[in-house]
Amino acid sequence: MRVSGSLLLVCALVILGACEARLRGSLPPVPVPAENPVTEPKRLLGKILFWDEQLSSNDTVACGTCHRPASGGADPRAAVNPGRLPGTIDDVVGSPGIVRLDDAGQPVKDPVFGFDVQVSARTSPSNFGALWASELFWDGRAGPSFIDPLTGETVIRTGGALETQTLDSLSNPAEMAKSGRSWDELTDKLKSVQPLALASELPPDVREGLARNPIYPALFEAAFGSEEITPVRIAFAIASYERTLVADQTPWDLYRAGDEKAMTVQQLAGWKNFQDLHCAACHVPPLFTNNGFFNIGLRDTAYDPGRGAITHAKADAGDVKVPSLRNVGLRPRFMHTGEKANLTSALRFYIDTAPFEGRDDIPGIGPYTFSFDLITQESLRAFLAGALTDPRVAAEQLPFDRPRLASERPSRRTAPE
Repeated sequence: MRVSGSLLLVCALVILGACEARLRGSLPPVPVPAENPVTEPKRLLGKILFWDEQLSSNDTVACGTCHRPASGGADPRAAVNPGRLPGTIDDVVGSPGIVRLDDAGQPVKDPVFGFDVQVSARTSPSNFGALWASELFWDGRAGPSFIDPLTGETVIRTGGALETQTLDSLSNPAEMAKSGRSWDELTDKLKSVQPLALASELPPDVREGLARNPIYPALFEAAFGSEEITPVRIAFAIASYERTLVADQTPWDLYRAGDEKAMTVQQLAGWKNFQDLHCAACHVPPLFTNNGFFNIGLRDTAYDPGRGAITHAKADAGDVKVPSLRNVGLRPRFMHTGEKANLTSALRFYIDTAPFEGRDDIPGIGPYTFSFDLITQESLRAFLAGALTDPRVAAEQLPFDRPRLASERPSRRTAPE
């Protein structure tokens, strides 16, 4: 098979980035399940699928709609999920999904949102923090075992959280799917549509890949050896693409590799404060998360039981996943409720806000006793916002480049007569 020079460059840069990460020792290798090794054709297919709005029932939402690199892998859009009672403490700033659709794909009135788009009950977490986790989503409902939804067979025994999470989102009637959408409906659709037909400004690797294989059956044959499109193969491809999105070129990474000038004086002070205040007990470097689940007292468990709804353990009530702080300075909202609009507000939660009952202790430390002045606050903010940001992510450069979505283009309105 003939491979273009541009595609070879893409592959070389991805491999070079992985080698640099190993040399620096900043991040551990991304765990890859033996059942789904990463290959270049699979990565490319996954990138195309991740950014294709046609994977949703009404062609309005892609995986990438809620996970934009320039927003730190989170969602730059915002909408309110009113919970049980609009305008009260149980409101959440979440991600817009699709309008509620019936079995025929026609809009129907939702009891909460009417004919408007539905909004998620939690804010979208960053997909970049998912690469090393054994359970995904705020409540960890996407576990390490990946099961074929058509056969019930366990396809990946451990390490398949990314694959599990992918199919959960594709079948969610608030996020991407009409009510009762079957997997056959999705796979049949992919057989007939033009890949990324709604997108524009395609990255070079995507553009060249589609020039060679312009339809999904051909892309699946290149990735898997046959044209068959299945939910397992869709999940395998998207997960393979996500496993190449390693954001390891932050100033903190460069500093740890020996570049003493990579962080500013203020960021260095923030790094010291981050450790002294025991932030690192949960947001453990180098991932800046321990991938655990904790209740920080942000919300009454009556409104969101968190991890407890999955495990049914009383001790897990209100627990949510500890998010990675890498690229946190790019994110538009903070906490699983999305209620904090900036980093300063998120930091001050720990010293200004009386927590709800059930707040867990800091692991190995004890109860929260944070108290810091404005100088400490600003140094922490500078460290988090600047030293943990990978410039390639902020600029959406390889491997974080992407197409422009149809939903990002301004809507055309008819001029008044």
